[in-house]
Amino acid sequence: MFQSTLNQPIRRQQKLCVAIPASIVSDVPHLREKTMKIGWIGRALAIFRVDEVIVYPDMPEIDQSSDLNLVSTILSYLETPQYIRRRLFGIMPELRYAGILPPLRTPHHPTRRRKKDLVVNEFREGVVVAEKRDLILVDVGVEDPIPVLGARLPVGARVTVKIIEGGSSPKAVLASREEIPTYWGYKVIISRAPLGRTIKNGDFDLVIATSKYGDPFMSVKDAILDRWRRSRKVLIAFGAPTQGLYEIVRREGFELNELADFIVNTIPKQATETVRTEEAIYATLSILNLLTE
Repeated sequence: MFQSTLNQPIRRQQKLCVAIPASIVSDVPHLREKTMKIGWIGRALAIFRVDEVIVYPDMPEIDQSSDLNLVSTILSYLETPQYIRRRLFGIMPELRYAGILPPLRTPHHPTRRRKKDLVVNEFREGVVVAEKRDLILVDVGVEDPIPVLGARLPVGARVTVKIIEGGSSPKAVLASREEIPTYWGYKVIISRAPLGRTIKNGDFDLVIATSKYGDPFMSVKDAILDRWRRSRKVLIAFGAPTQGLYEIVRREGFELNELADFIVNTIPKQATETVRTEEAIYATLSILNLLTE
């Protein structure tokens, strides 16, 4: 029996990355509201099949370590399947209000919790709970840990596995995300460098910056689509609640048009004075998803 990918979200041909600032929750005073805001950002990343989110420092005059840690921890927790969260995160002050986070319900967050329901060729996320000579035991969200053959990894390591035998005594082997045809969640990266250097040091084929001062999206959509189709790794960058990308990169001595292939306004003629970063994320990713599929 094979795992069907019918009606499953297919992984993008390009690696889609999103860059968000550490100060993205600076306009929210309480941890509960910060948690919810980050949770809805995580939902947007999953809905639109983002592969990697980069959290970058945007205020060089202050230490943003706590903000970087908060945003990345909550996004990572949300992306992690529920059945292994306790093993990987434990009790952390940043996760005090994790109970209010919305569920992702992505393919790597399965709801089937019994061994007999595991399907040959199915992929699962898990955590190593024990080591033996020629295998490891991995918690994949069923009644008991299952053996993963030919693997040696330390207890506590997160792994992706592929089921090779089903039934009452299932077995698996290690797998890589690259071999999974469906969308398999996002990876969280903390950038210690500000955005300009992050872009310069990255291997992005296409960089799209968002700004209300950018070109109306419809005027550049054909050019974006042409570049998108020829790209392997795409970055979409977003500004902060108190400053846009023009101001953020100028602090490093860069001009935004030196770093970005396109600077676009995806919400032209906005009726509000400002657009919140999370609102810009939903608007931009939604339009690009329609354009690129």
